[in-house]
Amino acid sequence: MTVHLNTQADLEGAVHALVQQDPRLLPILQLAGMPALRRRDPGYAGLAAIVCGQQLSTASAAAIWARLIAAFDPFHHETLRRARAERLGRLGLSAAKIKTLKSLAREIAAERLDLEALANEDADTAHDALTALHGIGPWTADVYLLFCLGHGDAWPAGDLAVQEAVKIGLGLRTRPTAKEMAPLAEPWRPLRGAAAHLWWTYYRVLKKREGVIGETENPPQKANAVLNKISVAKRSSAKAKITAAKRPGSKK
Repeated sequence: MTVHLNTQADLEGAVHALVQQDPRLLPILQLAGMPALRRRDPGYAGLAAIVCGQQLSTASAAAIWARLIAAFDPFHHETLRRARAERLGRLGLSAAKIKTLKSLAREIAAERLDLEALANEDADTAHDALTALHGIGPWTADVYLLFCLGHGDAWPAGDLAVQEAVKIGLGLRTRPTAKEMAPLAEPWRPLRGAAAHLWWTYYRVLKKREGVIGETENPPQKANAVLNKISVAKRSSAKAKITAAKRPGSKK
């Protein structure tokens, strides 16, 4: 039987059941406190919002989504299916995201995809059904199942914040990979979605910030490369200032 987290009471009941299933979670709950339920609109609009936010900051994603829903009111898959790619691009969507949103719209229009029916599927089956769609990776699928459908057993194994929280909370030596997160979460079935809410709250308390929302498909090397470029740029700027200060006539 699939558990649904549709209300705060549902989540609180699931978290208490989790602590009974796995006493290791009791100190996590005591430190983090009861998590708050997070929900988004289900269906095409909910999944489209997640797709729009992939690889973007929260502010940038919100701005693009606001322009999109203002341009297409009401927001409907059939409207997006017929919309010109050029118009969608002017609203801030990348070519890849336009292709994904149009592909999803075609699948729904052809009645090959029922996004809301996935709420009653086994979590792993629903996850596989979503990741089989063009442009939908594991993180996007899990976030949709958990936040849009309230699927009680959805498990965002690739979410970096959840991984880091699990590492600290369970006393692991290294942050677990998405593959390693699967067996770690087995004791929490069929309430892995509630466990994810708890781990996100634990992360926020430990790090004093919300978990970073990002695509799990992105290799961490990309983020490291960006940081390295920033570091090099700062060193170059500092070196230029020192050189300028040593030139004759420069102010000290």
